[in-house]
Amino acid sequence: MHKLKLFLSLWFLLAVVGMRAQVTDSIFVEIDTVAAIDTTETIVIPDNHFHNTKALKPFFEKLILNQQQKTGKINIVHIGDSHIQADLMTNVIRKKLQGEFGNGGRGFIFPYSLAKTNGSYNERFSSNRTWESYRNIYPAIGHPVGLSGIGLWTKAKDFAIEINVKDSSYGFNTIKIITPKNKDMFDVATASKTIVMESSVPKKITHKIKKGEAVSIIAEKYGISVAQLKKANNLKSNNIRAGKTLRIPTNEMQQKSISRSEFIPLDIQSNQLTHYYTSDTPLSKIYLIPEPQASEFALNGLVLENNNPGVIYSSIGVNGAKFSDYNKYPLFFEQLKALQPDMIVLSLGTNETFDKTVSSEYMVQLNLFLENLKAQNINASVLVSTPPPSLFKRKFPNTFAADYSENILKSAEEKGFAVWDLYSQFGGLYGVERNAARGLMSGDRVHYSKAGYEKQGNLLSEAFLKAYNNFKSGTEN
Repeated sequence: MHKLKLFLSLWFLLAVVGMRAQVTDSIFVEIDTVAAIDTTETIVIPDNHFHNTKALKPFFEKLILNQQQKTGKINIVHIGDSHIQADLMTNVIRKKLQGEFGNGGRGFIFPYSLAKTNGSYNERFSSNRTWESYRNIYPAIGHPVGLSGIGLWTKAKDFAIEINVKDSSYGFNTIKIITPKNKDMFDVATASKTIVMESSVPKKITHKIKKGEAVSIIAEKYGISVAQLKKANNLKSNNIRAGKTLRIPTNEMQQKSISRSEFIPLDIQSNQLTHYYTSDTPLSKIYLIPEPQASEFALNGLVLENNNPGVIYSSIGVNGAKFSDYNKYPLFFEQLKALQPDMIVLSLGTNETFDKTVSSEYMVQLNLFLENLKAQNINASVLVSTPPPSLFKRKFPNTFAADYSENILKSAEEKGFAVWDLYSQFGGLYGVERNAARGLMSGDRVHYSKAGYEKQGNLLSEAFLKAYNNFKSGTEN
């Protein structure tokens, strides 16, 4: 029986390879349907370790020196997609490595909530103004999308952004501001009193009825139901008259006016890469307000550091992102230098698989990313994580992820990067349902639960410390 299952598995993989060039939905589903039948396949989890660890030699040497001297910062930057944006996996790694090597600060942060998307639980952002946002997953059209992969922009000159660090271990002495071409756009401030950033007054929206408009058209325009519109205006029927004004129900709040006089501006300094403020005492709250001479304001990210030596573990993730999305914005690589990375961890590939990008093209974009690093003289050691297992349509194994993982491992030595094989650590081709049964997967069978991402973070940390200790003892692979 075991030999039969082995034969079927081999037949399936050969069929995939032989027919991959065609990559049509009908063929793909047909193949994956065969794979989905065998749910009893034995899953062997290999030893958890880094591959081609010698690529991390410069990084490990610096880490050893930092441990011995107990001075300076070790900067690690983890770049990825939706698996990274929420900072669930990376927060575990951050805590583990900082517990081992010292806490140098929170690192890179971004006000994802102001871009109406999810972000880290370690800090909270709020603003009195609505900001425009631009993401690297969309076509490049000149918007200032840089290090965060998401750019915030406004022309309003009466805004304030409150940055509130919720994790007490990440009190900061220095805040760095990253803007396009390092333009002076923001002042940093504190406040002598409590400032309410957001209005509690519902926003009032009205609509003057034009000739030919119907209730359904107006409701659709504002993203509400016909019933909601009728209830807000006490309409008994759908009959309306041109020239009349309707109230539009909304959950939005009025924008709150905040005066610059409510803040205490702080002295900002600058270098070639950032504008920054340094405090003698640790802070947990600070404000960004407009620089008076600026006419527009674009924010690409912030960096929080303390005065202690140790690891700074920055994470950058964009929901839906691919290597090609980062590659199309030169500003990303220009601003990456501001983080002074000693090691870069790359976790991308899931979105490429759902675009059914062939493995060769995926590797082209990965290699281009590495070339873009070199073009900016970013000489950090690189660790590439293979994409985790996932399912197409919640039932068909993602064979593209298997191909990517195989090619990443094959290219590691030639391209000079280390590899952590997350794909194999989480069960490979048939691992998804096994992970789901253990509460590690979300319902879409693509993303992972909080427990799943935390397990990934623990496993990467374990492999990291194993590789580092082996390097120190002279037994690295």
